[in-house]
Amino acid sequence: MIVVDHYDVVVVGAGHAGCEAALAAARMGKKTLLATLSMDNIALMPCNPSVGGPAKGHLVREIDALGGQMGIAADEACIQMRMLNTGKGYAVQALRAQADKPLYHTIMKEVVENTENLDVKQLMIDELLVRGGAVEGIVAETGEVFEAPCVILATGTYLRGRILYGEVAYMAGPNRTSHREMRSSMKLTDSLVKAGLTLMRFKTGTPARVDRRTIDFSRTEPQYGDEAVRNFSFISPITERQQVPCYLTYTNPRTHQIIRDNLDRSCMFNGTIEGVGPRYCPSIEAKIVRFADKSRHQLFLEPEGLRTNEIYVQGMSSSLPAEIQVAFMQTIPGLEHCKMMRAGYAIEYDCLDPLQLTASLEHKAIKGLFSCGQANGTSGYEEAAAQGLMAGINAALKLDHRPPFILGRSDAYIGVLIDDLVTKGTTEPYRMMTSRAEYRLLLRQDNADLRLTQKGRNVGLVKDDRYTAFTKKRDEIERALFALSKKNLAPSEENQQKIMAMGSVPLKSSINMMELLRRPEITYEKLQQAFDLEPLSPVAAEEVDVEVKYKGYIDKQKQEVMRAMKLENRLLPDDIDYSALHELSSEAAEKLEKQRPLSIGQASRISGVSPADISVLMVYLESRRRKGEEA
Repeated sequence: MIVVDHYDVVVVGAGHAGCEAALAAARMGKKTLLATLSMDNIALMPCNPSVGGPAKGHLVREIDALGGQMGIAADEACIQMRMLNTGKGYAVQALRAQADKPLYHTIMKEVVENTENLDVKQLMIDELLVRGGAVEGIVAETGEVFEAPCVILATGTYLRGRILYGEVAYMAGPNRTSHREMRSSMKLTDSLVKAGLTLMRFKTGTPARVDRRTIDFSRTEPQYGDEAVRNFSFISPITERQQVPCYLTYTNPRTHQIIRDNLDRSCMFNGTIEGVGPRYCPSIEAKIVRFADKSRHQLFLEPEGLRTNEIYVQGMSSSLPAEIQVAFMQTIPGLEHCKMMRAGYAIEYDCLDPLQLTASLEHKAIKGLFSCGQANGTSGYEEAAAQGLMAGINAALKLDHRPPFILGRSDAYIGVLIDDLVTKGTTEPYRMMTSRAEYRLLLRQDNADLRLTQKGRNVGLVKDDRYTAFTKKRDEIERALFALSKKNLAPSEENQQKIMAMGSVPLKSSINMMELLRRPEITYEKLQQAFDLEPLSPVAAEEVDVEVKYKGYIDKQKQEVMRAMKLENRLLPDDIDYSALHELSSEAAEKLEKQRPLSIGQASRISGVSPADISVLMVYLESRRRKGEEA
C-alpha cells in the first residue's frame, strides 16, 4: 500500500449524500476528497426524475437555507414545478419538481469539480483504516492509501448491491449501464464488519422506462406545472422556465391478473430477495397483493429530461421478468403499444444500523467515522442530501474542535429525520413524511430560511450573498409586523369602503391592522395597496400573511416546544450505569445502555422505554443533583 495523499475529510460515494457532505466540508475550509465509483454518475438519479414533495420538499428548502446545493441544482434542472397540497394548510404545502436527470447530474458534477478544497477521484474503496477506535483513512482497490482523520460513508445502494428482476440476478449498482461501471462495492462491507459495524440488508426498486414515441398521450390525463414560477432555493434568480407536462393513467383488472399469474417469477415473492423493502413505496406486485380489493392504481408518466425519449412510469416498480413487465404495461390506457427502454428492477444492498450513530452522524465507537444517506437505512434523494449536509458540517466542526451541529425536532425536518434514525432506528428503508414531525406548523417550507440560515451562518457554511438576501427578507418581515401592530383603523366611511372593496365585512369598532389581517379574505398586499403600507417582496408578504393568520396556532406549538425542551435539557451523564438502576425494566435498561441517549427527551423516544422508566431516570437525576449539592 502506498500513501498517496492526506486529507482532512474523505467522502466515500458521490450520490446526493456524498455531494452535499463533500461540498459542506470543503466550503468550511477542509481539504476534502470525494471518491466515486464512476465520474459519470455523480449525483445520479437512478430512480424517479423528481425532487421534493410532501416533507421531502421541506428537506430541500432546509438544505438550501443552510447553504447546501440540492435546491439550487433542482431549480436549474427543473422541467416542471408544482406546489402540492394547496387546498390544505401551509404546514403541509410543499414544492415538487420534475427534474431533467442528465442535466441535474451535469450541474452537480460541474459544482463539485470546481469547488475550492475539493478533489474528485474515480476510485473503488476496499478498506476503511481504523486504529485505536479512530479512523485513519481509506484504501482503494489499487492499493492507494488516502489518510484522513474523518471519513464519511455515503455508499448509497452500492455496498454488496445486487440487481434482480425475474430470473436475472447479478452484483451491480443502480441503473446498471455496465457491469464494470456500476459494479458493487464488495470488499468494503467486509472491512466495515471487521471494524465492528453492524449492517442490515435492505432493498428498493425502480419501474420501467418506456419510449415516449410509443405512448398514446390522448388516452391519458395531462398534469401541468404551476403558472407561477417558484423555486426551492431562497437565492435562485430563475424567473422563467420551460415546463413540460406529466401524464396520469391507471392500471386495471387485466393488468392485475397478469401480475398475479406471474408472482412466482417475482424476486420479492419467490424468496430470491433477502432485503427488507420500503413500506411507503411498494412494488406493483406488493400493491396488487396488499390491496387486492382495488380495481386500479394510478400511474404517472414522467419525462426523464428534455433531450431524451425515456418516460418514467411512476408507481410501477417491479422485479418481474422483462417480458412480463411489457405484457402488463400494454394493458394500460396510453401504453397499449409501448416499447420498454429499460426494465424495472429490484436492488438489495447493505447499510448501517443507524442506532450506532450519534446525533452528529458520527459512529459511537469509531471516532471520525460519519455515515449518511441510504447507507443509514433511508430512502430518497432528499433524505440522503440532508444527512450528507449534516455529516459534512459535523466532520468540519470536529476537526476544528467545535461542538457538533445538531438540529432538534422543533428546528427542522432534518432534525426529525436524524433523531428518528439515531434514537428509534429503522427496520425498513426510512422515508420522511409530514406526519413524523410534531411541530409541522413551525417547520413550514416557506420559513426554512428564517429558521435555519442564521444557524448555517454561525457554523460557517452560509456565505455573504445568501446571508445578505436572508437578512433583507427577515428585516422586511419584522418591519411589516411591527408596523401592523402599531396601526389602528377607525370605522370611518373611507376605511369602511376600502375594507368592503377587499371583499370583507365592515368594521363595528376600531381595529388593529394585525387583527384585520387575520381575516381569511385579507392579505398584506391588499392592505398595502389600500392603506399605503411598505411594499414587500412577494415572499416576505406571504410570510407576513402566514405569521399573522396562524399566530394562535403557532404560539400554541411554541408552548409545546418549550415544555418538550425541559426534557431535552435534562442531560443524562455519560457515566450512568443503567444496569444498576434496578427500578428500570430489563428492556429499558438494555436499550438505554446500548443507545446511551443524551437527554431525558431522547430517552423517552426510544422504543421500549416507558413513562415509568422515564420517571425512574428523573428520580435518579434529582438524587444525583442533591448528592452533588451536599458534597
